[in-house]
Amino acid sequence: MWFVVLIGAGLGYLIGGLVGALIGGGLGYWLVARLRRSMLGKLAASQAQFLSSTFAVMGCLCKADGQVTEDELDASRQLWERLRLNEAQRARARADFNRGKAADFDLDAELAKVRSLLGSQPALRQVFLQVQLAAIAADGRLHPAEREMLMRVVRGLGCSEAEIAQVEAMLHGAGQQAGGGAASGPTLADAYRVLGVEEDASDAEVKKAYRRLMSQNHPDKLAAKGLPESMREVAKERTSEISNAYDRIRKARDVA
Repeated sequence: MWFVVLIGAGLGYLIGGLVGALIGGGLGYWLVARLRRSMLGKLAASQAQFLSSTFAVMGCLCKADGQVTEDELDASRQLWERLRLNEAQRARARADFNRGKAADFDLDAELAKVRSLLGSQPALRQVFLQVQLAAIAADGRLHPAEREMLMRVVRGLGCSEAEIAQVEAMLHGAGQQAGGGAASGPTLADAYRVLGVEEDASDAEVKKAYRRLMSQNHPDKLAAKGLPESMREVAKERTSEISNAYDRIRKARDVA
């Protein structure tokens, strides 16, 4: 900011002396302030759209098997608590959820909005999908129609093959818990999918993938790219999942 002000002051001084320096510095400060307000406004709009689409797609997914269970509704309400939404935001979230479960909801159009919003940000897409998966698994089962709809969402967001594999690993873990399996952490195969590497990858390749994902999924970086501040805890869960996967692979290789 001050760099621009100094440049404006310097140019103003060359043109009009001391008075020119004051005018140039003032113009530089005004320009920076205006740009900052514009950037903050765009970020706030992006975050609001992220939340709106999150709850709309959630409503659509929960209705995929023909009905929205009370457990799924509770999961939506619990997400309000986790995200620390105020009353106005909760009302909007409820309206978006109902919009998503309506018969005339255009899922593809909504996903196009999300895809445009997130761009080439795989970490943000994973947070979005992680929230959706938690909602449809809340009633203790994963209906085939819900799985199919989630994969439609994955494709609609433009996920890569590696991201699709990561979602499948998440689905596998959620399916185990829904089926009453013990939550003992990711299987070795799932751990490789979470990191997006093959099982025959070298130790260096595994560590590189781990560090890249941890960097991409850092909550501060995601917030700067449009993740609502209220979703920071969800982002932290994602980094925990990545860390657990890496630990699972490293321990398996140490034993081998």
